[in-house]
Amino acid sequence: MGSAVEQAVQLIASGDRELLNILSVTARMSLSSSLIALLLGVPLGLLLGACRFPGRGLLLVLNRTLMGVPPVVCGLIFYILFSGVGPLRHFHLLFTVEIMILAQVVLITPLLTSHMETYVAQIAGPVRETAKGLGLSRWKTFLLLLNESRYPIFSGYLLGFSRAIAEVGAVSMVGGAIAWKTNVMTTAIMQYTNRGNFSLGIALGLILLVLSLGMNLLLSLLQRKVAS
Repeated sequence: MGSAVEQAVQLIASGDRELLNILSVTARMSLSSSLIALLLGVPLGLLLGACRFPGRGLLLVLNRTLMGVPPVVCGLIFYILFSGVGPLRHFHLLFTVEIMILAQVVLITPLLTSHMETYVAQIAGPVRETAKGLGLSRWKTFLLLLNESRYPIFSGYLLGFSRAIAEVGAVSMVGGAIAWKTNVMTTAIMQYTNRGNFSLGIALGLILLVLSLGMNLLLSLLQRKVAS
């Protein structure tokens, strides 16, 4: 095991081509899916947290239900839709990075929506009163609410990105974990460990741990800045 760890460190230090390809696909999928989910989840969270309208309760229940959908079920739905007999087969997206991004967006957006809704529900009342006292329009009130939500927006993106790089069920089903094409860090760790190639699996695991540590440090620093 000691030699496998040494080889893993050497792979990282030498910039192994296969390792770099896996990191590139992972970055493309995770950054894209978390950004799209953020662009969808923030407005939805603001709407559900700050507004009261008919059907709001139903939307909240639906969002919480989607939060609990197992990734493999999401992957199964996308596989059926885009497979050779599915209604969306003409798009030819199965076993591509694009469909992996779509599946991730469906999994991450409910999390970011709930994250924003919980925070906005707490500050919407005071912000609305402040805006009313200042005579602000609805648009300026929205911008004020958005400004007050800077921390949860940023932390929400990190949450979405963390979920994206750690997900394995859905992306392995719809992406196929094809070498040099759709293999990401989590699926590659499973593949190479099963094959007995512990060095590459350990290298990817170390990188995942470093990324996780870095994102948690960013969140801690941001929390301290906001608190001060």
